[in-house]
Amino acid sequence: MGTTVLTVGEALISLTPIGGSSLQDAEQLYVSAAGAELNVAVHLARLGVPTRLASSVGDDPMGRRLRSSLGRAGVDTTFLEADPVRHTAVYLKDPQATTAAVYYYRAGSAASAYREVPAAAWADVGHVHLSGITPALSAECLKLVDSLLSQREVPTSFDVNYRAALWPPKQAAPVLRELANRASIVFVGLDEAAAVWGTTTHDDVRRLLPEPAELVIKDGARNAVAFLGRDVYQEAARKVEVVEPVGAGDGFAAGYLAARLRGRGPQVALRWGHAVAASVVQGLGDHGPGISSDELELIDDDDRLHNASR
Repeated sequence: MGTTVLTVGEALISLTPIGGSSLQDAEQLYVSAAGAELNVAVHLARLGVPTRLASSVGDDPMGRRLRSSLGRAGVDTTFLEADPVRHTAVYLKDPQATTAAVYYYRAGSAASAYREVPAAAWADVGHVHLSGITPALSAECLKLVDSLLSQREVPTSFDVNYRAALWPPKQAAPVLRELANRASIVFVGLDEAAAVWGTTTHDDVRRLLPEPAELVIKDGARNAVAFLGRDVYQEAARKVEVVEPVGAGDGFAAGYLAARLRGRGPQVALRWGHAVAASVVQGLGDHGPGISSDELELIDDDDRLHNASR
């Protein structure tokens, strides 16, 4: 089996006010690459995992910016197509907003019309990562995600990533449940599981999603729990100053996947997930300043020494 992680999903441009001002009053905006699957791809590449993003962006300045940004991060963009008709999606974050903190401009985007991963994109692929955002974009995207999770040749991971702005719980709940139960590894926030399925505990979510070999449930700044068969692992989140929280879940997924793809156990994977998530929330962009694999190894060594001395 190959060593490359293939991520498939929407790549966007993110705009965030600089200096903590509101979007309405901001005179400067921080521009960065964004998108759930894109964020995971960037983190994995930073951690030395060969990563490829397959999707479509507009043949416009923002699409070209995304391509160059991903290239600098080490992500393979060979199969990031340029759509000559549709635009690149954009979203704006408003840290000072009291109601809606994020504003999306993605209707009719190039990614929403993406239908098929080319056969050549599967070269050396050993894992596929997807999210629940993609199937909400269009009927074509739902069919694409369905087909990718139906193939059994390559292990898959699926981050539920429920977005109320894209579809209501009544519509999303059965679709996301069916898709998640087909993945090898599933990530879901305890809060989003409550919003879409009405569950209240980690065990409730596991009963709803019994099929994945690994189910990882994130509970914000508190902890994360991983179910592997009858075994249950738990790890407290790291305490850090939060500059901007968007993208932390993607960072967690990437850290967890990086550890598991390297043969590390679930407890270490949870620890790595928290460490990458903590690095994300300390910056304005969706994937933050980042953390290296060497730093993760040091964190793991320090924790092992601490636990051994108890």
